[in-house]
Amino acid sequence: MLYLYSIFILIIFSLNLSSEDEIFGYWLTSGSIVKIENCGNSICGEIATIFTEDGVDPKSILDENNKDKSMRERQIVGINILTDFSIKKSNQRIFKGGKIYDPRSGNTYKSNLYLNDDGSLKVEGCLAFICDGEEWQPLIVTINEDGTKEAILKNSPQKT
Repeated sequence: MLYLYSIFILIIFSLNLSSEDEIFGYWLTSGSIVKIENCGNSICGEIATIFTEDGVDPKSILDENNKDKSMRERQIVGINILTDFSIKKSNQRIFKGGKIYDPRSGNTYKSNLYLNDDGSLKVEGCLAFICDGEEWQPLIVTINEDGTKEAILKNSPQKT
């Protein structure tokens, strides 16, 4: 009985560890917050909000740089920027061969995602054989009773 209890505790502990180190959730980028989810055994990343000047509604910003002229009237908030990233196993930390859409340039690039040991996510966009990217930081997002959202850095000392 004690043996079964120990295994149960070990399983719960490992589940908690893996939930801390997974790609799914909200991420702080250099200009937005992206929500990464499992979409049919593939990674998708929807822009939850973008950072704008005071008084400018993020939902008023359009995808005006899109190479496809028919998409230039859509809102940037809500679009999926990550495609073709296959999920091969539950504890996967590296995702290669996908694509990332950059609304600032209107271009789509080959992309790689690397979940780092510190919990950040290295997101690369590649053109030919040259890759460049940025580190995204994990967020904890709370939805309030009135529907507003609050976010703090997951690795922040403010976390309770």
